[in-house]
Formats: sequence, structure tokens, C-alpha cells
Amino acid sequence: MANEKILIVDDEEDIRELLRYNLSMEGYDIVSADSGEKAIEKAVELIPDLIVLDLMLPGIGGLEVAKKLKNKSDTKNIPIIMLTARGEEVDIVTGLELGADDYITKPFSPRILTARVKAVLRRQARHQDKEEDVIHIYGLMIHTGRREVTADGQSFDLTFTEFQLLYHLAKRPGWVSTRSQIVDAVRGEGYPVTDRSVDVQVVGLRKKLGDFGKYIETVRGVGYKFREKYEK
Repeated sequence: MANEKILIVDDEEDIRELLRYNLSMEGYDIVSADSGEKAIEKAVELIPDLIVLDLMLPGIGGLEVAKKLKNKSDTKNIPIIMLTARGEEVDIVTGLELGADDYITKPFSPRILTARVKAVLRRQARHQDKEEDVIHIYGLMIHTGRREVTADGQSFDLTFTEFQLLYHLAKRPGWVSTRSQIVDAVRGEGYPVTDRSVDVQVVGLRKKLGDFGKYIETVRGVGYKFREKYEK
């Protein structure tokens, strides 16, 4: 049986109870919050293994909750599954780019949500197994466990998506990745993220990396690659 702690955030009591019942039957330890403010408070206090977060909340909305948690050092690595009744691509893309790991639209099947929870927790466990992976290239140090990127004592403040994008390209210098491959590598398969959103992320990443941004090269008509280490 599982014993991971899951924080459920939804202002509808029926939804919270439905999720609590189904996930507790799988052995998960469930806590809940009915507002964005309480969600942040409990996430910081308990550091759950996963958060199921409704986007439509009173007070602080779900997207703002995700943003605040991903910007805190002690909560930024907590995986988040978004719940949304909107089903609008813009909300889904915004949430994923803030660092959410998955989403599901209301109304939903409890069995499907439980399967999504298990999948996200499995991915998180695999990621933690590799947390000591460190890439050294062109003076950059990319540390997957600490989720840090540094060079000559300088630290680069990257979003979740920017870090994943940089790691994906830098771990295979010289290899070309299409935009869809980048989306799959960063988020998993099947997310409705557009080619344009990948381009926007690359532009922002290059800007933050300054002189190091030149190593992320555009392959016209295909995608992007990290310059090969010993390319002449």
C-alpha cells in the first residue's frame, strides 16, 4: 500500500470528499484545504508528496498558488496535478509552464485521477533516483537534484520549465530535438502545448543565461539543440 501524503485543494466539499475517499482507499495519507491561502500554509507546513490543486478557488486562485509554491525553495519540487472545469488551453498551458506536472478536467473519473496520481508519483520517484546527476558543459553546472544552474559562482534563476528544457538539451549536446520532443521530455506525452510556447520558453531561457544562451541553437524547420561540446 502507498503511504505518500497528498494535499487536496478544492473549495467544493463534495469534490474534496470524493478525492479523499478514493485516494485513501489506495493507501495515501490525505490532507485537504478549501482555499488558496490554506493550501499554501499547509504545503509549507507539511511538504506533501503531491498536491491536487483546483484552479478555481476563492481568494488566491490555483494558478497563483502554483506560482507561489514553485517560487519557494522548500516547496518548488512538490508535484502538482491541476483540476480545472474550464478545459481552456490557455489555463492548462499557463499551469504547466508554472511547473504543474499534470492536469485533469472536471467532471472527472476518480479511477482516471487515481491513475494520474500514481503516474506522477512514479515519475517523481524516478527523478529523485537521479537527483545527483550533474552536467558540466561550457562552464555551466546543471544540478538536477538541487535544480540549480551555476557558472563561475553565478546562479541563474530559472523556472521549472526553463530548467527542464535546458537539462533536456544539454544532456545530449549536438542532438536535435523537435518542439514536440521537447514538450514530451519536459512534461510527458500528450500535453496541449503549442510550438509557439516552446519558442517563447527558449527565448526567455537564452535571455536569462546571457552569454551562455548562444549554446542553445535553432535548427530551422526542426527544433533546437545544445551546441556539441567539441564542435569545431
